[in-house]
Amino acid sequence: MAVSDSVTGAFATIDRRRYDLDWLRAIAFGLLIFYHIGMFYVSWDWHVKSVYAGLAAEPLMRIVNPWRLALLFYISGVAVRFSTDKLPSRSQFASSRLLRLGLPILAGMAFFVSPQAYFELRQAQLIEPGYFPFYLNYLDFNQLYPIITPTWNHLWYIVYLLVYILLITPFLPMLRSLAEGHVAKALNWIAGGPVRLILFVPIPFIIYELWLSPQFPTTHNLVYDWANHAHRFSIFLLGYFTAKHIRFWDSVDRTLPLAAGIIIGVLALPLVNIPGLADIPFLGAVVGVLYAWSFIVLLMAMAQRYLNRPSAALRYVTGAVFCFYILHQTIIIIVGYYLTQLNLGVWPEFLVLTVSTIAGCIAGYETARRIPFVRIMFGIKTNSGKAQSPCKTSNALLG
Repeated sequence: MAVSDSVTGAFATIDRRRYDLDWLRAIAFGLLIFYHIGMFYVSWDWHVKSVYAGLAAEPLMRIVNPWRLALLFYISGVAVRFSTDKLPSRSQFASSRLLRLGLPILAGMAFFVSPQAYFELRQAQLIEPGYFPFYLNYLDFNQLYPIITPTWNHLWYIVYLLVYILLITPFLPMLRSLAEGHVAKALNWIAGGPVRLILFVPIPFIIYELWLSPQFPTTHNLVYDWANHAHRFSIFLLGYFTAKHIRFWDSVDRTLPLAAGIIIGVLALPLVNIPGLADIPFLGAVVGVLYAWSFIVLLMAMAQRYLNRPSAALRYVTGAVFCFYILHQTIIIIVGYYLTQLNLGVWPEFLVLTVSTIAGCIAGYETARRIPFVRIMFGIKTNSGKAQSPCKTSNALLG
């Protein structure tokens, strides 16, 4: 690796593969699968519900909810930095992303997500049985149902990611210059100690939470989702700018104890009765954002320490995880819809649903990667699952 002369010690051209982030991305998607299984069992609004849905699982879900998607957008920003530093042209990068992300979005909306809408309407008893009559209406943009069809549902992450990539592509030379210049200098100061890293990075996100989130609740509507865009695009850019900033990553490692302490403290707050605490209106936003960023820092630090190495398992999950992401929610909804009618009991039902989801994802990936046209619709690379040179960074971080 070579240290840049522009900001000595702050920026480096890192040409080694970030196995830790490959692992972290796979873990984040794995948690997302279990989170969506959890959505089948909590009281919050979701597409279909178990007859055993209630409050029991919600505390566990709240531990994961504030940071799970922010982590994915952050890692995607890191991946864009590595990818664009290697590709010879911006047009080549944009076209490759349109292929790798755009086709799965279109195929997902047309084929893979449509059963979610069908079973949601069936459980609500808003349509008669019969998938194929429904599907013909599903493709009709006249909106014949009380939900939006066709829909992208959980694929909104890919839609937003593709939009962000296309937005920054014309400005990549400027962004790269900033990353090696003024932004690197600012990050050099922020990375000067654990307290700075924890307290200063969240400031924009706290402002979004206080100012934008009350006015623009999350809808996953691309045009009106302004608070969500502010959060996701900013953490995406943070990933881009910090991707090769060595002092930042060193500071992440040193911040692990502080991040862990903040997480423990926030999780312990419900157990402590502090008079007047609930009457401070902005405190929830500040604590929530600090908690989410501390958890991301903790996970990145632990991944750097313990997961930054190649393995056969990592090669497999790196190739499979994007396909798993596309398939998992549809499998959960289909299996859950029928399974909960059997009244097996909550734990047998949960176990069968979990095993069915994982087995269905594996079967779907193993089938799709062997069929060229289908493989493209799932964003699976041709060399998926094969060994890769450790000196190369991976576009697989983007899926």
